[in-house]
Amino acid sequence: MFAIIQAAGWPIWPLLFASVIAVALIIERLVMLRKDRIVPEGLLDKAVSAYQKGGGSRELTSSLEQDSPLGRVLAAGLRNAQSSRYVMKESIEEAGRAVTHDLERFLTTLGTIASISPLMGLFGTVVGMIEIFGSQAPTGTNPQALAHGISVALYNTGFGLVIAIPAMIFFRHFRGKVESFVVEMEQQASKLVDIVHGERKDYSVVPHAQA
Repeated sequence: MFAIIQAAGWPIWPLLFASVIAVALIIERLVMLRKDRIVPEGLLDKAVSAYQKGGGSRELTSSLEQDSPLGRVLAAGLRNAQSSRYVMKESIEEAGRAVTHDLERFLTTLGTIASISPLMGLFGTVVGMIEIFGSQAPTGTNPQALAHGISVALYNTGFGLVIAIPAMIFFRHFRGKVESFVVEMEQQASKLVDIVHGERKDYSVVPHAQA
């Protein structure tokens, strides 16, 4: 590996730095964007049950906020449960925007790395080509300088693509996960609003077809 880095020349160092950042961001997002951490199953049921027993108490909202991003959205709604439907929905939307912003953390950086890595590899290719043409002399070609220039050109191009392809795959994957989480939180928050304002009696029971 060290021999490849030496052959690729100095242009590969920015690519190595970008690859380290990309791997760190991918691992961090894989850990943080888990379904059981973002939208825990059964949280809405617990929140509704606690609200029906004791109302939107400070203890309930604080507990929900500390539970998960979905809990933050539900807590924002329960704080305004005594207000109008419009005010409650508005508070939920404000909390939802803040939660979405948190869920998208570092995704812009990962997407930027995926976009610029091929360009950084292309820069290394240009440097290699310059070295190739610079090695030409009136008396003939320097084989060592020619081989070095080709190595710089090819290794940097390849390494740029090796970084960009997985970074783009994970960037798209994480964006899709965030979007699905946001949709699910919106649906559950809407159910909470309907239940609090008496427009939805039982959201969990699905009628079965008569035999």
